[in-house]
Amino acid sequence: MVKVINRPLEMLGSTVLDLTPSLGRLTIYMIHVFMWLIRPPLRLKLFFEQMVFMGNKSLFIIMLTSSFSGMVFAYQIYLGFTAFSVDSFVGPIVAIAVCKELAPVFTGLVVAGRCGAAMAAQLGSMVVTEQVDALEVMGVSSIQYLGVPRVVATVITMPMLAAIFMLIANTGSWIVGTQLLGIDEAMYFAKISDFMTVKMAIEGLIKSAIFGYMIAIIGTYQGFQVKGGAEGVGKATNQAVVWGMVTVLVMDFFLTAILAKVL
Repeated sequence: MVKVINRPLEMLGSTVLDLTPSLGRLTIYMIHVFMWLIRPPLRLKLFFEQMVFMGNKSLFIIMLTSSFSGMVFAYQIYLGFTAFSVDSFVGPIVAIAVCKELAPVFTGLVVAGRCGAAMAAQLGSMVVTEQVDALEVMGVSSIQYLGVPRVVATVITMPMLAAIFMLIANTGSWIVGTQLLGIDEAMYFAKISDFMTVKMAIEGLIKSAIFGYMIAIIGTYQGFQVKGGAEGVGKATNQAVVWGMVTVLVMDFFLTAILAKVL
């Protein structure tokens, strides 16, 4: 009986002991990233290269995800609202949900899966092949040269991608609502202007920037911590994706509560 009770406690204690040092190292890494961010030289070429990778090359999947998300969401809302004869509210409901939640969260999940994994794999491969050590030997900070451009690029491109998500998702909602489901177009836009505010879009953009920061921090941190060759690279890539997505979903709740009082 005692063993049955102790086993869950031992597992909990082991998990806490494993997580505590990792959180400490992650916090120290975040401090180092900030310190190197404000120190010269500014590596603008690397920064713009990462912006192209994070932003431009993520456009297709963002456009695909946003278009169908907006259309499906509008259709489902319409099916529920027709029972109460309030189908004219499909526009504002979709617009508010997209701007405040769907755009930042879905964009964060897409970027975590695509870019977070790529960052961990790229940096992990460089660690395994001792390229990171070579940079340090030459007197170049690996965090400034490899980590900072990726973090800054992700923070800047995430709100851009979220804004594109908002535009395309609402366009898809408009097409389905007015052209397919027969909602009056004038009423559709009138209701949006009545209920939608700029603060709602700003909330989504702020969330997406914070999500981008955490995704980049986790992805680069996992890459720098790789050990054990190719197996370690695979493990780091998996950890970057999992923890990046979990962080987006968990932080979304806390950011919603905070921004609801601030904005």
